[in-house]
Amino acid sequence: MFGFLIKKWFFDLWDNLLAVIIVNLGFLAILAVPTLLPPAAARAGAPAGWIALLGGIALAFVYLGGVSFAAREWTSYRRVEMRAFFSALYRDIKTSIAIAAMTMAHVLLLSVALPFYSGLGNALGLFAVAVLFWISVAWFLSLQYLPATRSHFVQPLGQTLRKALLVMFDNLGFSIALFITAIIIALLSAVTVFLIPGPAGIAILYAAALKLRLLKYDYLEEHPEERKSIPWDALLYEERERVGKRTLRGMIFPWKE
Repeated sequence: MFGFLIKKWFFDLWDNLLAVIIVNLGFLAILAVPTLLPPAAARAGAPAGWIALLGGIALAFVYLGGVSFAAREWTSYRRVEMRAFFSALYRDIKTSIAIAAMTMAHVLLLSVALPFYSGLGNALGLFAVAVLFWISVAWFLSLQYLPATRSHFVQPLGQTLRKALLVMFDNLGFSIALFITAIIIALLSAVTVFLIPGPAGIAILYAAALKLRLLKYDYLEEHPEERKSIPWDALLYEERERVGKRTLRGMIFPWKE
């Protein structure tokens, strides 16, 4: 199943390559705010610099809400209009800011708590560090499903968080492999200055992963007794037909096929 996910991701990326580049350019422009503005704002005082940094990070998360919507459409073989992109971005703005706030609070907690507890040098400190570590692992593995889950279901944040956690814990090995794959894509993106695949490419990976994984739960609603024997070949048949068989010639010169 994971092999087909990578194949689908690649062709969804390829079929929307120009749109992906445009979306990534927008993200790079947004990312300039938390990168360039805080040093300038800090001249007016440290609080101004911190406000600029946190505001810029929140803005980046808001934009990622729109990117996740676009990724959902691309993985469903639909085009994305600019109006629909900004409409989804505006619709999810509160949720995106809440996710940004939770993520920043988590990072802040780690930056304070880890040095403190590791510096205790006793069993209590070691236990606290271990607990923080595993909570962080669970959070970051779940975080990769959050924007995609929000775009797919359009539900309140609490329900979105619950679904993301359930998907992560129920597919732990898959989630770890997905996280590693996203890191590899990010590293490869550095070669193209994050234009290809870039953030939009990673969003496509998460959207495709959630879409394919949800097929399992649709099946289990009708066959709850078959949890240990999911017929992935049958469940992925329609998606495999949609992706089809591609050749290098057909990818570069589709009109010649």
